[in-house]
Amino acid sequence: MRILLLAGAVAAAAPLVFAASPVTAQTQPAAKVDSRAVIEAVRKALRENYVIKERRPALDAALAKGLASGRYAVTDPQELSTRINDDLAAVAHDKHLSINFDPRVAAELAAGRQNDEVADSAFWRALARRNNHGVSELKVLPGNVRMLRYDGFMWTGDESRATLDNAVAFLRGGDAIVIDIRDNGGGSPEAVRRLTSYFVPAGAKLVTFHMRDEKPTVSVADTEVPGGRITGVPVYVLTSGRSASAAEEFASHVKGFGFGTLVGETTAGAGYRNDSFTIPGGFALSVSVGRPELPDGSDWEAKGVAPKLAVARDLALDRAHQDALTRLAAKAQGPEKTELEWSAALAGARIEPVTPARPLDAYAGRYGLRTVKVESGALVYQREGNPKTALVPLGADLFALESDPRTRVRFVLVNGAVTGFVLERVDGTIIEVQKA
Repeated sequence: MRILLLAGAVAAAAPLVFAASPVTAQTQPAAKVDSRAVIEAVRKALRENYVIKERRPALDAALAKGLASGRYAVTDPQELSTRINDDLAAVAHDKHLSINFDPRVAAELAAGRQNDEVADSAFWRALARRNNHGVSELKVLPGNVRMLRYDGFMWTGDESRATLDNAVAFLRGGDAIVIDIRDNGGGSPEAVRRLTSYFVPAGAKLVTFHMRDEKPTVSVADTEVPGGRITGVPVYVLTSGRSASAAEEFASHVKGFGFGTLVGETTAGAGYRNDSFTIPGGFALSVSVGRPELPDGSDWEAKGVAPKLAVARDLALDRAHQDALTRLAAKAQGPEKTELEWSAALAGARIEPVTPARPLDAYAGRYGLRTVKVESGALVYQREGNPKTALVPLGADLFALESDPRTRVRFVLVNGAVTGFVLERVDGTIIEVQKA
C-alpha cells in the first residue's frame, strides 16, 4: 500500500513520516552500503512517482551525474544520505523530498507494503498512542483562555479521533482558544479534517488532492462533531517556520474560512503530499507524489502561510494571549475587567520588556514578611513560606507578579528613595508594606 501523508515531519514523534527537511535518522550501527544500488532505486522511484513530471529529468540527471563522478562512492550510509539530499534539494527545493538511513523504519515500510497495512500497523498505532496522537498539552491560561499544543496530525482512526475530540471538548470551555502548531510538522489529512470540522460548516469543501495521474479526491468537513460547531469564541493559531505540510493545511483553513487569527511566523511552505519507499540497504525515501488545491485554487508550496499577527515564534503565545485578553476585557465589567486588562498588560510586557524607573538594586530589600532581591538580572519577590516569583516591570515603579497577574507591586518613594510598596489586587484591596 502507499503511505500517503500530507506531511514530511510529524517531528520526532513519527519516524514513519519523514521530515519536511532532511534530518539525521536515529543512530544505527555502522554499515557499508552499495551506493550504486541505492542511487538506482532512488532514480526509479522519482522517475515513476515525483509529483512534477517536468522536474523528473533534472532530478534524474543530478543523481546520474553524482554517480558517474564518484560523489556517492562512500561507505557511510549517513554520509550518502546527506549527499543525496543536498543534490535533490538543489534541484527541487522540495521539503518533502528526502532520504534517510533508518533500517527499522525501512523494514516496517517493506512489511507494510507486503501486508497492505503500514498506516494501521502495530508499530504506528503504538507510536501514536505513546505520543497521545499529537496532543501534547492542554492548559488553562489567565482569563480562561484554553490552549491546545498539537505537535502532530497523527491519525490511526478511532483512537486518534477520540483523543482529538476530547482535546476540543476541553477547548470548548474557554472564553478564547489558542491552538499551538509551532512545532507541528504535519501528518494525516484525516486529522486536519477532524479538527477543522469543529470550526467550519458541515460539508464545507476543504481541499482537493491531485495524486499522480489518479482522479482528484476532495476532503470535506465532517457532517457532525461532538458538541456541535464552535462559534462566537476568539480562536488563535500559533505558527512558525517549523509548522509544515498538514499543519499548513490547517493554517490555510484558519485563514481561508476566517474562523481564527494566525499568530507567529510564516509556515514552512511544504505543500506536496508524500509517499514513502523502501530503498535497499536500510534507507527510506520520501517522495512528493501529489499536491493540494485549496478552494480558491491556491496552495502553500514554497511560500507557506503568513500570519495576521507577525511575531517571533517564541513570542507568539504571549501575543495571542494579549490579543484575546484585550478582546475579552472590552466586554467585561468590574474586577473581571480589571483582571483581564492586567493579564493583557503582563503579556504585553513579556513581548516588549519595559525598563523600570530606577536601577533594580533600588527596589531590593526586606519588606516585613516579604523580600525583594535581584537575581540573574531581574527582580524576584517572595513572601516567607511561599515560592519565589519574578517581578515584571510595567512602567515607572509598577511591577506585576509573574505567577499572579491579579496582583501588582507599586513601590513608594520618598525624596527619590524606595521606602516601601503597595500591594494592589484586582478586587480593589491594597496592602501597604514598609521597607525595613
